[in-house]
Amino acid sequence: MDFDISRVLEDWDYQPGQVVVRKFKGKDGKEKLQLRVDLGLLQMNTEGRPDGKRPLGRPSLFEYYQARLHKHLAAHDGSADSFKLKPEDCGKLQLEALQYHHRYICLLQLEDYPGVIRDAERNLAVFDFVGKHAASEELAWTLRQFQPQLLMILTRARGAQALQSEDYTMAIQYVEEGIEIIRAFYRDQSRSDLAEQSGEVHSLENWLEEIRSKKPLSAREKLERALNDAVTSENYEKAAEVRDALRNLKSS
Repeated sequence: MDFDISRVLEDWDYQPGQVVVRKFKGKDGKEKLQLRVDLGLLQMNTEGRPDGKRPLGRPSLFEYYQARLHKHLAAHDGSADSFKLKPEDCGKLQLEALQYHHRYICLLQLEDYPGVIRDAERNLAVFDFVGKHAASEELAWTLRQFQPQLLMILTRARGAQALQSEDYTMAIQYVEEGIEIIRAFYRDQSRSDLAEQSGEVHSLENWLEEIRSKKPLSAREKLERALNDAVTSENYEKAAEVRDALRNLKSS
């Protein structure tokens, strides 16, 4: 077996500051992703756990800990009060979440928005799980500090998916909701001051303005703009015609 991947790396340059990724079908017939990094390649499956492993006989460590919680609830009359994640548990979940993070960044670059949404929502569920069951708030924050970035990626995927269908209204709604969810996260963490400094919030606000500027005008908006232009230029005959058209549009 030839373990040397020098030729692969020579034929595929690393580009600093860019996500250089490709999708292909492996010898096992499954789709895979390769991410070019400065020292080589990261390869992952497009479905299931990115590294293809089944830790402790489960599809993922997250599902293993969920099973542990369900077992605990059954043994304690539905109470989760004494179910606590230790530092090593949170560390393992964080490392696994990083695998999904790498994958959804690759999928975002490939414009596979359903895949991004799937993985981002999965990691969001992990963060919520740790937030509820970590042994301390400080321990929970080791994961939840990355939640604004995750929410930004999720919002971008949802918005971009809507734009693929030219649904500007839905895209705008997704981005507005995403911004508010990030702000609410900081409020819930008693860190409202960080919301104003958040790069994620600023990035989404800039994107929101870009989407709004590109949104095609509706028939009503076109007439309203024409009316404003006619009044501004003191073309009152034109303004009257446009007003009539607006009335007809409202009554139809």
